[in-house]
Formats: sequence, C-alpha cells, structure tokens
Amino acid sequence: MADIDAASEARLRDRVDFGYTANDAYALNREFRGADASEFLDAMLNDRFVGELAMVSSFGTESAVLLDLVAQIDPSLPVIFLDTGKHFPETLAYRDTLIAHLGLTGVRNIEPDAAALAEKDEKGLRWSYDPDGCCDLRKVRPLSRALAGFGGSITGRKAFQADTRTLLPRVEVGTDGKLKINPIIDWQKADIDAWFETRGLPRHPLEECGYPSIGCAPCTSKVKPGEDPRSGRWRGWDKTECGIHVPGETSELPSF
Repeated sequence: MADIDAASEARLRDRVDFGYTANDAYALNREFRGADASEFLDAMLNDRFVGELAMVSSFGTESAVLLDLVAQIDPSLPVIFLDTGKHFPETLAYRDTLIAHLGLTGVRNIEPDAAALAEKDEKGLRWSYDPDGCCDLRKVRPLSRALAGFGGSITGRKAFQADTRTLLPRVEVGTDGKLKINPIIDWQKADIDAWFETRGLPRHPLEECGYPSIGCAPCTSKVKPGEDPRSGRWRGWDKTECGIHVPGETSELPSF
C-alpha cells in the first residue's frame, strides 16, 4: 500500500466503520459528472480517499484497461484478485503478464478459507449444484475479509456488459457503508478496444476463443454472436452476478 500521511491515518482511525451514505455518493457523482476516468481516479486516490481504497480485479478480458489507468496513478495501489481455485490456467498466466507489463506492486491473491472449503465443498463440485453457495465460499467471503479496513473498492464494471448494470452510477454506497467506485461505467466496447490499441495492452488469451467475459472455468462458456457479453456466465442458471456486486444494492439519489 502507498504511504499514508498523518492526516489520512487520523481519518482512517476516525472512520473505522467508514459509514458512507447515499448522500456521499450523490455528491461525488454530481461533482465529478463529466470528468474523464483518469481525472476522476486521480481525485479519488490522491485527494478524497487517500489510503482508503483498494481495486478488485478479475484479470478478465477487459481488466487491463482499468488496471492501466490505476497503474499510471499509483502502481502500488492494493489490487485484490480472488484466486478461487477454479480459474482457467490462462487467467492466472494473464494475471502474471499484466502485473509485469504494468509494473503493479500491490496485487494481493486472496484464496478461500481452507476450513470452510473442507466443510462445505470437500469435493470441489458445489458449483455444479449450488453456484451461489460456491461463489459465496470462494468469492464473497474472501473478498469481505480482504476489504476489511478499506473504505471502498474500485471496480471495472461497465454499463454495456449486462442489463443489470445499465443504470449503475459512477459511485455507489453498499449496505455495509463502503464506497463502490466504477470509474469506467460509461465506457463502451469501442472505448475499451481503442484503449487496448493505443496503450498496447496485452489481451486475455481466451478472448479470441469466444469468451468476452471470463470467470471461473466450470461456470464460464463461450458466447454466441449477438448474445449479451455476460451470457456465458452461469449459463442455464438464474444467476447473473457472483455476489460481490449486488444489483440494486444502492442507488443514486434524485436532485435535492
């Protein structure tokens, strides 16, 4: 983690529960409306919430863009990767490639609790009959532990990815009183592709094989032309999110 000055340390001590509200999110969304992603991120990391934020990254097909934006501001920012034990080998290799390419020094590989897995998923097949329970064990609980002490997280969600994300604001507040910041929520696929090209970023090796959105291997399938980019996630199940992002968790307040 980057060095934190005395004032920021005091703020962290004073806000151990953080307790951000929908009013805080509304004010930030209003203040930074129209700001580009780099300007917005710089303000969040170097001015408003110094030392309070961590990034959560899947190191999926589009992750390099936000990781690159963050690396240009603070390559030592804590980046949490949920190493579920079910990832494609290509994803793990891509993670290592991006860490080296971008000079990231704060990546934290977070694994599920071994005792919990032994108790609730001894054979490693829970994904096949209870994907929500599997995600809870391998993603939701580990992330909650990893974010303890942080006032919020930075995500790479984009509105075009799925119907459940079309109305997401740039800044949300979760039911836990922590910020959830989506710097590139309004970027389109063309913006993502242009950034890859301009910055010379490496692509996830599975993208060209028909995987525009990649999670754990057992629950990720290829996407057909014209389908929602996330339609290959948990195909056949009434499930669109792993649980670390809850649709409708928070909302942007109307104008006062």
